[in-house]
Amino acid sequence: MADARITAENNGFRYGLLTAAVLIVYTLIAVLADFFRNMSAGALDLVILAVGVILAIMNLKRAKDDRLPYLQGFGTGIITAMVASIALGFFFIILSVIKPDILQQLTRARDLFGSDLSVVIAFLAIILMGSMGGMIISLVAMQYFKSPDHKPMEGVE
Repeated sequence: MADARITAENNGFRYGLLTAAVLIVYTLIAVLADFFRNMSAGALDLVILAVGVILAIMNLKRAKDDRLPYLQGFGTGIITAMVASIALGFFFIILSVIKPDILQQLTRARDLFGSDLSVVIAFLAIILMGSMGGMIISLVAMQYFKSPDHKPMEGVE
């Protein structure tokens, strides 16, 4: 029996907040353990984001009795990624106020012209990376989670 209370939007928002909480805890651990200096510390962010997006899509499919329309699953993945990325970006702003030398810890945080990375650029980069990564993860995940009788649009050439 399908749960009518769960929509792609509220499911994505809820899982986005849960994913953001995990990302914030990971970022705190990375900063406190001095692992944040390593540029590969950000790679685990994408793994955490991928797990959050996939769990959100799985939950929506389970709530829809395994009859998940493609665009609803894709939408919940994108919303999950955007909410998590925006929350992590705001956390990074707060962290940079509390610990002003956080941007200097990133030894490779320089653009092509050698200028320092500002908090605003870092905030926008976090949102862009998370949103685009979440979109790609959602596209890939929906190939697996789409309904078994899904038919592509016909007549579009």
